[in-house]
Amino acid sequence: MPRLLWASLALVASVVGTAVTAEPVGWTAPGAGNPLLPGYFADPSIVRHDGEWFIYATIDPWGGETLGLWRSRDFRHWTFSTLNWPTKSAASSPTSNTSRVWAPSVVRARDGRFWMYVSVGSEVWVGVANHPAGPWRNALGDRPLIPGNFRPGYHMIDAEVFVDDDGTPYLYWGSGLNWVNGHCFAVRLKPDMVTFDGEPVDVTPAHYFEAPFMFKANGHYFLTYSWGNTTRDTYQVRYAVGASPLGPFTEPRDAPLLATDSSRNIISPGHHAIARIGTQPYILYHRQALPYPPAGDTVLRQVAIDRLVVRGNRLDPVRPTHAGPVLPGLAKDRGPTRTPRLTASHVVDTVHAAGAAGDDNYATGWDAGKGPAWLQADFGVPMSIGASELRPAFVTSPLTWTLQTSLDGQRWRDVGTARTATGSPIALPVAGRARYVRLVFADAAPILEWRFPESDQ
Repeated sequence: MPRLLWASLALVASVVGTAVTAEPVGWTAPGAGNPLLPGYFADPSIVRHDGEWFIYATIDPWGGETLGLWRSRDFRHWTFSTLNWPTKSAASSPTSNTSRVWAPSVVRARDGRFWMYVSVGSEVWVGVANHPAGPWRNALGDRPLIPGNFRPGYHMIDAEVFVDDDGTPYLYWGSGLNWVNGHCFAVRLKPDMVTFDGEPVDVTPAHYFEAPFMFKANGHYFLTYSWGNTTRDTYQVRYAVGASPLGPFTEPRDAPLLATDSSRNIISPGHHAIARIGTQPYILYHRQALPYPPAGDTVLRQVAIDRLVVRGNRLDPVRPTHAGPVLPGLAKDRGPTRTPRLTASHVVDTVHAAGAAGDDNYATGWDAGKGPAWLQADFGVPMSIGASELRPAFVTSPLTWTLQTSLDGQRWRDVGTARTATGSPIALPVAGRARYVRLVFADAAPILEWRFPESDQ
């Protein structure tokens, strides 16, 4: 499977896109801030509560049994978990299809509770919780809010809720079929967050396919959305402006807000959320994982964040970056770490060399393919080596390893027994006095980062 997931770097330059001045920070640069999250995720939604950030996302490829949740207090160190609800088995109806759990939208309502609007199958379900991490429960018992056959001929997915300044909630959703004919439906909700206050209206602007997100600034309502095909290089974010939450909405220009830039290896950005950090708005979105395109039909996306500029009733085109923005009041980077020389038993290609697992960049990583393999850290001389942390590329897939140490690279001792875990980061125990630390895998899997934080030594 890894050989299908990673394509040759040479293919990146062949993708057609809009050329602009090269960014100083390329996608393989050590310490790059984008991707923001370590792993393959899409369709992000974000909330802040009690000084902590929560990002909900689709688990790639194409969703999982539940959603992925990432938590951080400084916007740099993220911890992964999964939610108790929704699950594919718990949220299913006669109009569901085989699609899994994807495309969450989470907001806090006037009642102080958190509400989730999420696609399970190809219909919209609603959950409610007192805390962003849950526990969540289905707000409607055992039925969806919007069944799959609510508007025949259209895709009932990608629901987003917007809460206006007066506390009134509005729901937006809808897509097309076979990557064409997307339609956006909107309706005001009653204070209970699950009852339509009036009939849904079709507010589809030009160049709409899916993933609506309402954003208000300077008294204007900006309906933002995705257009194109996320499996190719055509996916992009566009926007239209209206005087009310229910439109009508008009695109101010025939140009994308955020689009492919193949000259800088940024491919198919889309399905976004907008959040303010301080007073500054930022756009959180997914884009194709690199190298691109992958072999076969695998779709892997990663979450990034960049600055959004509002000027009156217009939004400036977003310049997507690999460096990522410096966020006010939050950590600029992921902090100091020891940097041993990394080597490995073997790699699938030069792009995925062992050193890529030590560059503090979530776009890159070591990949040995399937089968037995090892990844080794060399500290140069024997020293006291503390705990470390591992960030696998596929955080929901079980990873089994044995940790070994050596003073001379010849005689090895096991630190504990073989262990299996999922998640990110995976905490590895204190290694003790050694020069070499080695992870031995019975069946290798791609590793994005293996870090030895200085504070843990």
